[in-house]
Amino acid sequence: MAFIDFPLLETDRLLLREIRLSDAPNMYSYFSKEEVTKYYNLESFTSEKQAEDLIHRFHQRYSERKQIRWGITLKEKDQLIGTCGFHAVEEKHRKVEIGYELHPDFWRQGIMTEVIEAIIQYGFNHMQLNRIEAFYDPRNESSRRVLEKNGFEVEGVLKKRYFENGKFVDAAISAILNENLR
Repeated sequence: MAFIDFPLLETDRLLLREIRLSDAPNMYSYFSKEEVTKYYNLESFTSEKQAEDLIHRFHQRYSERKQIRWGITLKEKDQLIGTCGFHAVEEKHRKVEIGYELHPDFWRQGIMTEVIEAIIQYGFNHMQLNRIEAFYDPRNESSRRVLEKNGFEVEGVLKKRYFENGKFVDAAISAILNENLR
């Protein structure tokens, strides 16, 4: 799997680039919103330092070959509006999990569908992945739809898989295989 220079990806409307510490204010602006963290395994941020710490973790995990997380920006404006990437990298099995979030101002514009398509292509073509998995709260219809638009198939529901906000919650699992790529 390729983990050398951080890859810059481009879509029709977007640039997917390495996340910078200077992105912390923008990251805080959406991670401090409950509607963003509602289905996320993370509590809403209460300080910008939490965004800085998360960016440091993204960089550390990239250097350890455990994660790759892109910052999502509009081409005409280099301002972070979300992130997307792969974590739980298992090089031996050529498998990863996908994760993503987007500022609510940009919901329902097809942005995440465009982003996921780009990183799936990167994962299968450059990282030589066999399988990309997604775990999400079954109540999160938006997440399910964006995954399905990109060819992910629901494989089932894992009962009480995560402990979030003081309670156990289910996790749906979807996946796409390299051999099934459209």
